Amino acid sequence: MNEISAIQPGGGDDESGQTMPHSIEAEQQLLGAILTNNDIFDRIASIIQSHHFYEPVHQRIYEIAAARIQRNALASPVTLKAFLKDDEGLRELGGPAYLARLAGAAISSFAARDYAQMIYDFAIRRELILLGRDISDKAAKIDISSEPKAQIVEAEQALYKLGEQGQTESGFQSFLRAVTDAVNVANAAYQREGGLAGVSTGLIDLDKKLGGLHRSDLLILAGRPSMGKTSLATNVAFNIAKAYRRGALPDGSEGAVEGGVVGFFSLEMSAEQLAARILSEASEVPSEQIRRGDMTEAEFRRFVEAAKALEACPLYIDDTPALPISQLAARARRLKRTHGLDALFVDYLQLVRPATAKDSRVNEVSEITQGLKAIAKELDIPVVALSQLSRQVESREDKRPQLSDLRESGSIEQDADVVMFVYRDEYYKEREKPGEDNLEAMAKWQEVMERCHGKAEVIIGKQRHGPIGTVELSFEGRFTRFGNLVRPWQQGSDAEGFA
Repeated sequence: MNEISAIQPGGGDDESGQTMPHSIEAEQQLLGAILTNNDIFDRIASIIQSHHFYEPVHQRIYEIAAARIQRNALASPVTLKAFLKDDEGLRELGGPAYLARLAGAAISSFAARDYAQMIYDFAIRRELILLGRDISDKAAKIDISSEPKAQIVEAEQALYKLGEQGQTESGFQSFLRAVTDAVNVANAAYQREGGLAGVSTGLIDLDKKLGGLHRSDLLILAGRPSMGKTSLATNVAFNIAKAYRRGALPDGSEGAVEGGVVGFFSLEMSAEQLAARILSEASEVPSEQIRRGDMTEAEFRRFVEAAKALEACPLYIDDTPALPISQLAARARRLKRTHGLDALFVDYLQLVRPATAKDSRVNEVSEITQGLKAIAKELDIPVVALSQLSRQVESREDKRPQLSDLRESGSIEQDADVVMFVYRDEYYKEREKPGEDNLEAMAKWQEVMERCHGKAEVIIGKQRHGPIGTVELSFEGRFTRFGNLVRPWQQGSDAEGFA
C-alpha cells in the first residue's frame, strides 16, 4: 500500500504552491475495485467521469476501463496493459506493474459509491477554487472591454456548468468518449417508440421529417405576419409540455422520458395572451370569444375544465420585452437549474437585443443567433427561435418563402441547424377574391379555396441532420391550432382522430 501511495500529485497544485483538495488513495482504491470487479462500474458511472480524477494517469486508466466495460469487454490489469504500455505517465509510476498493484489494493465493493462521491466532491472543490480566483482576478483587472455586468453573466455561466456537469470548461475530449455519446443517442432513438432521436413535436408528419427536436440544435421557424408562426410554436410547446413524463434515463439519472419541461420567451405577446391561445386550442373555443368573454355555458365549462387540466403543465412563460441575449441565457440557465428545461422557444428573434450595441443590424442579429446556438449547446436542449421574413416575398408570383427571404439572412441561415417556414396559401387566396359579377372567375376562386382551406405547409429549407422538403398540416384558424392532416385514404380510420 505504501508503494502505491507514494504517487506525486499530477500537476493540480495552484500557482501559490498550495496543494488542491484531492485523495490519491481514494482514486487508487476505486480504480483497483473496478479492475477486480467490473460490475462496480455500473454503480459509480452516474457519479464520476474521467475528468474528476486528480491524477492524469488515473484519468486515462478510468477512461479506457469505462470504454471496455461499456462494450461488454473485460477491464483488468492484463487487458489494460496493452492500451497503456506506451503511456509516459504510467511508466513513471512503475509501468504495467502499477495496474496489478492497484488491483491488489482494492477496497470491498460496498464502499465504492462512497469513494466515488468523495473523488467527485474533491473535483468540484478544486473547480470552485479555480473559478473563484478567476472571478477575483478579472474583477481586480480594470479593463474597458470587460464590464462588471458581463463578468457577472460569465461567472454565472461557469457556475451553472459546474453545478450541472461537474466542470467549468470542457476543452478537448477523446474521440472514444464522443463515439460513446453518439452510440448512446442512437440507442435511445432505437429503444424509443417511433424511432425519434429528439423530443416529439406532437405532429406526426413533422416528426418523421425532423426526427423530433434534437438536443443542442437551433431551429428557426420563419414566416410572414398572419401565417401562424406563434400559433405553431405554442402548439408544439404545449404538445411537449402536455406529454411530459418523468422517469429514469439510460445513464441512471432522473429526467424527462417523454415530452419535457418547456420555457417560452414571449417578447411580443403577454403571458396572458399566450395562455389564452393555448386554452383556445385545448378547449376548442375561438380565441376572440375568450378575449371578449362571449361564450355559451357549455363553452365556458369546457374553457374552465381545460384551464384546470393545464395547471400542472410544465410550461414556463417569460414575457419581459426587449431582453438582451445575455439576460435570456441567464434566465434559461436559472430555469433549468430550478425546474429543469427540455426545450426553449423564443418569439421572436428580431425582438431580442444584443448584449452590446453594434454598428449594423446584421452584426446584432449575428450576435443573437450565435448566442441562441450557444444556449442550445450549453444547456443541451433544442432552441426554437421564430423569425420575421422580408417583404420581398409579397412581390413574387409564388409566395412560398425561401432561405434568402430571411431578414439579415446570412447569420441566421449559417448558425441554424434547421430552418422552417410556415406558409398558408389560403391567406393569399382569400385576398384574391374576384367581383361578384364575374361568375366564371368566382367559380374558379371557390374551387381553389376549397382545395387549400384548412391546410398549411411547413417548408423545411435547411436541415443539417436530414432531408429538406414540405410537410402538410391542418390549420384551424378559429382555435389557432395546427394538427396532423388526414389523407383521403385515411378517412374513417383511426387516423381521423389525429386531425
